[in-house]
Amino acid sequence: MARLDVTEIFDGITFPGHLHTQDSLRYAVDFKFEDTDTLIVTYPKSGTTWMQEMVTLVSCRGDPLKTQTQPNWARAPWLEQYYCPEVLKASQGPRVLTTHLPYHLLSTALQGSKAKVIYVSRNPKDVAVSYYHFHKMAKFLPEPGPFSHFLSDFVEGAVHYGSWFDQVKGWSSNAGNIQNFLCITYEEMWQDLRGSLQRVSSFLQCPLLEEELTSAEKGCSFSTMRENSMVNYTLVPEEIMDHSKGTFMRKGKIGDWVNTFSEQQSLRFDDVFASKMADSSLKFVWQNPEETALLKSRIDTELPTRNAA
Repeated sequence: MARLDVTEIFDGITFPGHLHTQDSLRYAVDFKFEDTDTLIVTYPKSGTTWMQEMVTLVSCRGDPLKTQTQPNWARAPWLEQYYCPEVLKASQGPRVLTTHLPYHLLSTALQGSKAKVIYVSRNPKDVAVSYYHFHKMAKFLPEPGPFSHFLSDFVEGAVHYGSWFDQVKGWSSNAGNIQNFLCITYEEMWQDLRGSLQRVSSFLQCPLLEEELTSAEKGCSFSTMRENSMVNYTLVPEEIMDHSKGTFMRKGKIGDWVNTFSEQQSLRFDDVFASKMADSSLKFVWQNPEETALLKSRIDTELPTRNAA
């Protein structure tokens, strides 16, 4: 199923036709959740792959065999993508599912369900940069053009999967309507991977022993995932994803947006964020705390020399 140039429009949101059809999107909206299901929810480029690894390793009690032998899209399929029904037919045990869909499209399906929902969010400046680079290599996504044009589309929600602002606010503001809901940020995972694994294992009611936790932590470190072909999307053929134009797992850092955004773009984005997220209680880390502390240390060290001069 190529359909690289096809765009599906569903409920006013555009989706890449390579992976989505009207039937697959309706299948997701009408999905029958089981109480033992775990649903990972993200906006694209917000830590989806990372959480898929964490959930797999927690459920396998730190044993990396499954993450090293089974592609992530096969062990945690995207609910709205066309291949999901076939994957679920062949699956055994509790199901793990993934979605980029907004809350309002799945609210009816989740109503009354005890399925566990893990929502991962990431600061939108880093999301925009990561999504921009992904557009460059993914042939099923539109050519992004210059970053300034892509950023404008991103802010307006005129990109595949719709508005970041609407998606994030939709899920976070309706957390109370979901029986089992865990909200975690990409930045939390980056700053305290072990602690994040403990939160996830507790939420999934699968506490890990220390050695199991250590193994899981190693298995879902950025360096391990970047080299794992079951995770890094190098299994995807060149005609679908041009690996010469970048890597799926690019940097995995906090605050890398500063290397792409101009000062004017950053200030304009801040204004939009303040307006659109005024009623949201979510807090984001915008810069790498370690790099910020290092910069401050360098400035403090240089100040006496400058003053002396």
